[in-house]
Amino acid sequence: MAEEEVQLLPSEDEESFHARWHEIQNEFVDDPREAVRAADMLVADVMQTMAATFAEHKQDLEGQWNRGEEANTEDLRMALRKYRSFFNRLLSA
Repeated sequence: MAEEEVQLLPSEDEESFHARWHEIQNEFVDDPREAVRAADMLVADVMQTMAATFAEHKQDLEGQWNRGEEANTEDLRMALRKYRSFFNRLLSA
């Protein structure tokens, strides 16, 4: 069975970040210092967005396993698979 892949960033954010990166690369020729400053800001924005996305995923996953006695083994197995998928995505990024 294929493992469900967890998105690290919403698609619209990912597209926006890629567009900003292309603008930064184009800007480098005319103003290298500003391009590097903009790249620094972009990376900070990506990291903040990823942290927020992780917090949302974490809350969803905690909801699956934090039900005390109501959580059956299958629910816990699925939660662990989602954690593994998210973990692997973070390390491969």
